[in-house]
Amino acid sequence: MKKVFSRTKGLTEVPFTFCPGCTHGTIMRLIAEVLEELDIIENTIGVSPVGCAGFSQDFFSCDFVGAAHGRAQAVGTGIKRALPHRTVFTYQGDGDIAAIGTQHAIHVAARGEKITSIMVNNAIYGMTGGQMAPTTLTDMKTSTSPFGRDPVTMGFPMDFPKVIAGIPGAAYVASVSVDSPKNIQKTKNAIRKAFKVQQAGLGFSLVSVLSTCPTNWGLTPVDSLQWLRDNMMPVYELGELKMTEEVAQL
Repeated sequence: MKKVFSRTKGLTEVPFTFCPGCTHGTIMRLIAEVLEELDIIENTIGVSPVGCAGFSQDFFSCDFVGAAHGRAQAVGTGIKRALPHRTVFTYQGDGDIAAIGTQHAIHVAARGEKITSIMVNNAIYGMTGGQMAPTTLTDMKTSTSPFGRDPVTMGFPMDFPKVIAGIPGAAYVASVSVDSPKNIQKTKNAIRKAFKVQQAGLGFSLVSVLSTCPTNWGLTPVDSLQWLRDNMMPVYELGELKMTEEVAQL
């Protein structure tokens, strides 16, 4: 029988340990496929913080460094400056990069650091207990907003990719989703472009991926995908939000 599908070499043989229906695994596979297709697995160093994203170092075949909560981009900056010939990417949740890591994300973009960041946005803190995150939607219930997020006392959800897109040093910013085969392909294309931006030395690149968290949302995997479409997509604009002229020519 002809083999039509195989595991990407960008992933190890370690089975994913995420909750059923979690789309972290889908996002990681897309990154791994791009690393393999660009033939940069051996030349890549990934950086992950704590939380669900912290498990990523077990699954990727490339070298990996663990960072403190919110500090992945600071560590990635140090690695890239010390080893400029290496491809460096960070894999971070929305609660990590857009909360405790906000200062690093903004200044990494302002300096135009030549690294790539993948932000997984599921509008909640995952592994730590389902607390409200900067991306939690208005009226969304979490363990720390049991009656729903009230903008008056808790602020509005932060569309973080748009924040980064407004910073001159950001060369490429995309907001994508993994809720359907069509959007999964768009996500892979965005990840590939982000890595090419780094290879070309054009500046900082960020790809934000809308993701699900069935466990903390209290939904089935299938219902979680529909919830993402119905509630997150109207708030977080999808598409390539920032692309410099040099990036457009890649």
